[in-house]
Amino acid sequence: MGINKYCTEWVQEWCLDHGWTDLFKERKEYWAFPPHAVMPLPIPSDVLQSIKAQKGLSPQERLWSGAAWACAVVFAGLGVYCDSPMPLVTAFAICAMIVARMDED
Repeated sequence: MGINKYCTEWVQEWCLDHGWTDLFKERKEYWAFPPHAVMPLPIPSDVLQSIKAQKGLSPQERLWSGAAWACAVVFAGLGVYCDSPMPLVTAFAICAMIVARMDED
């Protein structure tokens, strides 16, 4: 399970602006009813990419990025204090797991 790259409020805002209704998320995709449609369609990926380019990091991505930075700084300080590289190895492993969760694929 990865980190949500798109804020649902951002996608909902786009749907309201373009006449799409009843937004819902199924697995990793956002779905909604286009104007005058009787069947929901996935929100086009180019739309999601343009929302992402315009809005930047989602709140969940900001939280995890901040956690990775905090982890790196704390463990670097701990490595200097303990005069050991092991805290840095631990920080690398934790940050690698966070980056892997942030990866889209």
